[in-house]
Amino acid sequence: MDDVTDLPMFPLGSVLFPAMPLPLRVFEPRYLQMLQDVLPDGTAEFGVVLIERGQEVGGGEKRFGVGTIAQVAELKVADGYLALLGEGTRRFEVVEWLAEDPYPRARVRELPPLEWAESERERRDQTETLVRRTLARASEFGDMAWSPGVQLSDDPVDALWQLAAIAPLGPLDQMGLLRCASARELLDAIFTATQDVGELLDARGTP
Repeated sequence: MDDVTDLPMFPLGSVLFPAMPLPLRVFEPRYLQMLQDVLPDGTAEFGVVLIERGQEVGGGEKRFGVGTIAQVAELKVADGYLALLGEGTRRFEVVEWLAEDPYPRARVRELPPLEWAESERERRDQTETLVRRTLARASEFGDMAWSPGVQLSDDPVDALWQLAAIAPLGPLDQMGLLRCASARELLDAIFTATQDVGELLDARGTP
């Protein structure tokens, strides 16, 4: 995990977790060039980081230093843009940002994958129940990105990241989850953050 590699980067206004889909409309020339460069080399991978300050379009934004590698799964030509479907794979930390010519690049180091232990099963079940219940409550106030009944992966580690992704949290809370170093730390962080959201929803009363 000490190896440092250069990676094309795609800063976004949202957090990408491992084992989660990434639908994108790519139209900026710099990212069209990035795709042209990464697709022929066989890896078809780029890094996704959350924008801390600034906008997605145009450059000049400030970015967080932890992100997720996305692998291109599907690419289609649409009217004026490329419709890309990627999938989050491995987490990384940015060691150094490189010159952005013609698109953002960074030297990155992959973070260790989470390890699952069956001793965390009860905490996982508690957390999943809370997340689904809070999603159902939040859906009373507006449309949510994920249904309370969404299915999770049979792979226990993938399911943890998916649970983090579907929890009704904002991007800053999600960044805290992405940084977690163990399954237990992630479960506890999801539970606490979701519990806080549930309390806010209860305080709002009936929609």
